[in-house]
Amino acid sequence: MGAIFRREVRSYFTSPIGYIFLAAFYAYSGVMFANYSLESGYTRLDSVFSALLIIIIVLIPVLTMRTISEEKRTKTDQCLLTAPVGLGSIVVGKFLAAFLIYIIAIAITGVFAVIVSAFGTPDWNVVVGNIVALALVGGAYIAIGIFCSSFTENQIVAAVISFIALIFVSFLSTIGNLLPFEWLTTVCEKVSFGERYYSFTYGLFDFSNVVFFLSAIVAFLFLTVRVLEKRRWG
Repeated sequence: MGAIFRREVRSYFTSPIGYIFLAAFYAYSGVMFANYSLESGYTRLDSVFSALLIIIIVLIPVLTMRTISEEKRTKTDQCLLTAPVGLGSIVVGKFLAAFLIYIIAIAITGVFAVIVSAFGTPDWNVVVGNIVALALVGGAYIAIGIFCSSFTENQIVAAVISFIALIFVSFLSTIGNLLPFEWLTTVCEKVSFGERYYSFTYGLFDFSNVVFFLSAIVAFLFLTVRVLEKRRWG
């Protein structure tokens, strides 16, 4: 797993993907911070964290689109599938590499909190809770993106599928409101990634939401392993 992790991290910086992801995230988050906090003199960052959900939905498919599809395109997946290493280790290594790049990106929110503290006293419990939430939802999105990447050798197709999947899981509550059955609406609200994430931005740290996102990460990484196993023995 360590070798896979190091190779993947290195690949993000030997290609434009890592730089594009970081630059786009920093630019967007900087604009949101300037609009919602600096110009208004607002010492809370909840609006900034709420706005960041949109950009990670857009950018994470770019970050994950090549994780497995590129291996298929270059036929190096056959080497991985026959290597003396478990498929779980391969998938987790790729996940951790993408997650590291993501953590480097969202670390900027800690800088925003320090800047805000010069003008007032932010609620650090809420700030830390929001950063944890951003890490959790990002990890779940990355797991979904890697899962989507396992279905195709075309990176663009992988990114599009991942983007659609992230839109779907993020706004399930909105979809649920259009359904005629109240119980379906309730279910959609319960499994909506967006609803779970936004509860953190409101200052509510619910441990069940932490468990939900961790479970989503494990579930989609497991499904990715199953897809690769089918390819190995197919």
